[in-house]
Amino acid sequence: MTGPSVSRRSLLIGAGGAAVSPLVAKPVAKRGAEQIVVVGAGVFGAWTAHHLQQAGHKVNLIDAWGPAHSRASSGGESRLTRAAYGKDDIYTRMARSSLPQWKALSAVSGLPILIQAGVLFFFPTEEPYVRDSIAAHRKFGLPTEVLTQAEMAKRFPMIDFDGITVGLYEPEFGALMARRSVLTLVERFVKAGGTYTRGFVQPPAGSEERLEQIALSSGEAVRADRFVFAAGPWLPKLFPQVIGPKIEPTRQEVFYFGTPPGDRRFQPGTMPGWADFNGGDIFYGFPDLETRGAKFAHDQHGVEVDPDTQSRRPTEAALAEIVAYRDRRFPLLRGAPLIGAEVCQYENSSNGDFLIDLHPEWSNVLLAGGGSGHGFKHGPEVGRYAAGRLLGTVKPEPRFSLVSKSETHHREVH
Repeated sequence: MTGPSVSRRSLLIGAGGAAVSPLVAKPVAKRGAEQIVVVGAGVFGAWTAHHLQQAGHKVNLIDAWGPAHSRASSGGESRLTRAAYGKDDIYTRMARSSLPQWKALSAVSGLPILIQAGVLFFFPTEEPYVRDSIAAHRKFGLPTEVLTQAEMAKRFPMIDFDGITVGLYEPEFGALMARRSVLTLVERFVKAGGTYTRGFVQPPAGSEERLEQIALSSGEAVRADRFVFAAGPWLPKLFPQVIGPKIEPTRQEVFYFGTPPGDRRFQPGTMPGWADFNGGDIFYGFPDLETRGAKFAHDQHGVEVDPDTQSRRPTEAALAEIVAYRDRRFPLLRGAPLIGAEVCQYENSSNGDFLIDLHPEWSNVLLAGGGSGHGFKHGPEVGRYAAGRLLGTVKPEPRFSLVSKSETHHREVH
């Protein structure tokens, strides 16, 4: 099911009165508009291009294979959107502020983009992550419900809550249809006057304080006043000296299982999106979204991979791990047939925080990436912040800085 219809005011005003870009309005070019190139048409790049366009600039969005293509971290069927982040309430705020923008895009897309099935995050103990999440949700006015094991078992009978004591249910959140959302956003960007170019960008070069142009593999040169590189797992290849191992792509596998025939318990509205905290070793999944099947994934970072050459064939080891988890926590799906699988990648920063910062040598170049497996839901706010950071209209966030990233990886954000 989709969320309630939204008025024009709710399209323009975000949570807490924050301004939200009007997806239904055509941007007005301003005097002194700049030519800006955004490299990478994933969720970060597409939303950054959108916000720059709304600010009145002329934007060229470039991607080698197309918006949210199957090799990209933004490809695939669906992504979880949630606001539970423990002590890291910067992401609670970003998820909350992104939600009205996702609603706005879903309202004009024709097919749903945001499916407000709710999200249930459950835990074996009431640990600091739970208490910190509750405090953050109260701070930002989110209607999150704290549920006991008995309450969860009654409300969500398709899940076995053995060993679980507490859950956080977020009724406003749910699933984002990933590829569809990016394709829709880019389509509207082009209809509003933006330029989309299919091209393979070469690693930029230059010794000046500003980057003047980039080269495509076709031999074309693309000039601009400013540049944004939001190339996901390809950022280390574009900037081997500046970024290099500070962003590490890892292999992730996702599986879909058929639900029992005629069983309505696995449909959105009955079954929520869910995440089993599992002591920080998170498993997560979705109800049967648009008859794709019940989705299961392990949030643990896989082996380091090259996004250009990694095999996209699922492994028997990953499937066996998911089946063992599924059979324990979702007993009604024991023996369920595997009906689909995807292999993608996370593009992990060293600590799990995003990288959204100016290039240390080129003052007109912004680097945006490090989604770290949790970035998709924040796309609208990442785009807003990235546009402001490029134009110098927002205060820099230290956690998103390049200097806060190291070559030694230790995940701190869940």
